[in-house]
Amino acid sequence: MNVVFFDNTTLAWLTALGIAAGVALALYVAKKLGVHHLRKLAERTETRLDDIAVEALDGTRLLAIVIMGLFAGSKFLVLPPEVHLFAARAAIVTGLIQAAVWGHRALRAWLTDYYQNRADDPARATSAAAVGFIAQTVLWTVLLLMVLDNLGVNITTLVASLGIGGIAVALAVQNILGDLFASLSIVLDKPFVVGDFIIVDKYLGTVEYVGLKTTRLRSLGGEQLVFSNADLLKSRLQNMTRMSRRRVVFTVAVAYETPTDKLRLIPPLLTELVKAQEGVTFDRAHFAGMVAPSLNFDVVYWVESADYVRYMDIQQEIYLQLMDRFAALEIEFAFPTQRLHLHDAREPATT
Repeated sequence: MNVVFFDNTTLAWLTALGIAAGVALALYVAKKLGVHHLRKLAERTETRLDDIAVEALDGTRLLAIVIMGLFAGSKFLVLPPEVHLFAARAAIVTGLIQAAVWGHRALRAWLTDYYQNRADDPARATSAAAVGFIAQTVLWTVLLLMVLDNLGVNITTLVASLGIGGIAVALAVQNILGDLFASLSIVLDKPFVVGDFIIVDKYLGTVEYVGLKTTRLRSLGGEQLVFSNADLLKSRLQNMTRMSRRRVVFTVAVAYETPTDKLRLIPPLLTELVKAQEGVTFDRAHFAGMVAPSLNFDVVYWVESADYVRYMDIQQEIYLQLMDRFAALEIEFAFPTQRLHLHDAREPATT
C-alpha cells in the first residue's frame, strides 16, 4: 500500500478511485430516483412543467457522470498543477455541455407539447417553431463561447473578429438575411398563417408552408407558387381567410325605352329581392346613372359570411328572381347597342 506511483501511494490511488466510483454512483442513483419521482409527480398533475423537467433530467449523460466522478477523485491525489487545471477545465466543459443538453431537451419537449396542443392554430405553432429555433441557436452559441473562454481562448478578440467578419458576411448574403428577417416578421406579426387563403398582386392561393427563405402557396389551378419572404412582405397582400363579411356591389342595366313609372319601381324591387335572402344585410339600391347604352341601377349589400360559394348562391338567386320580375313588368334589360343616324345627301341642307 506504500508503493508510490506518480507521487501518490497505492492507498491514495485506491481511495481516489473509490471516491470517483462513489460520486459517479451517487450521481447516477440521484438521476434515476429524480426521474422516477418526477415522472410519478407528473402523472398526478396537469401542468406540463414537471413533464418537461423529466424530459430534461432524463437527458443526463453517463459520460458526464463518469467525468464528474473522476474529477472528484482527482482532488484527493497529489498531481501537477497542469493536471489539476486540465481536470478542472474538463469538469467545467462537461458541466456546460450537460447543461446545454438539458436546455435543448427541455426546449424540444416544450415545442412538442405546444404543437400537440395548438394543432388547430397554425399561427401559434409557427411562432413556437421560430422562437424555438432562435432559443436553441442562442443556447448553443453561448455554450460554445463559454467553453472557449474556459479553455483559455480570448473570446473578446474572437467576438470582435466575428463581428467584423459578420458584417462582411452580412453584406455578401444580405438577400438571404433579408428573407430570414422577413420570415421572423411573418411569424411574429402574423399577416397570414399556414392554411390562409391570400391574394398577392395577381396571384392567389392557400398558404402551405412558411420557411426561413420562402413561403409556398397552392394556387386554385393546383400548381405551387413560391415567393421570397422579403418580396412577399413588400407586396400588397389580401388575406381572404380573415374576411368576416363580404361586401357585394352589382349593377342592373335597363333599356332607355323603359317608361319613368317603371323606372321608379326598380329600386324598391331590388331592395325587396335582396332583403328576402337569408344571411344578407341590405345597404342601398339607387338609380345611379345614364350611360351610352343603358340606364344603370346600383345595388349594395353585405353577405354575413366569408364563404365564396354562399355569396355566389345568393347572387345567383337574386339574378334569377330579378329576371322573372322584370319579365312580369315588361322591363327590358339593356344590351350593347349603337345608333347610327344617316343623312340623305339629296335633301337640301337646313340652316
